[in-house]
Amino acid sequence: MTSRPVRTFFLYNLALLLLVILSACGKTSYGVAKIESIPTGAEVIDLKDDTHLGRTPLFVTWEGDDGSIRHATIELRKEGYVEKITAFWVKMRYETAEDATQDPQPVTIELKKRN
Repeated sequence: MTSRPVRTFFLYNLALLLLVILSACGKTSYGVAKIESIPTGAEVIDLKDDTHLGRTPLFVTWEGDDGSIRHATIELRKEGYVEKITAFWVKMRYETAEDATQDPQPVTIELKKRN
């Protein structure tokens, strides 16, 4: 038979261990893509929610759970050029957005001139 103090100690440590494990699972991490176009100045649209992200060259930061991967689909538009849709993966592997910006994933898209 286990004594009450030993059982309480065991349950307390088990609860603490579970709390540590669960809190590590929800850790927010960041990933950054450096989106460039040839020529520069193309409008970048996130097709997931049709938001305007900016014009190239552009750094886009995403956040998610530590180690997660985000599939990004964007469209580039520039007057006089054919619109182009491209997709890529961004891994959330940095603890801060600033750290992620120091090592962005390069994404370069060449636009074709309209005839």
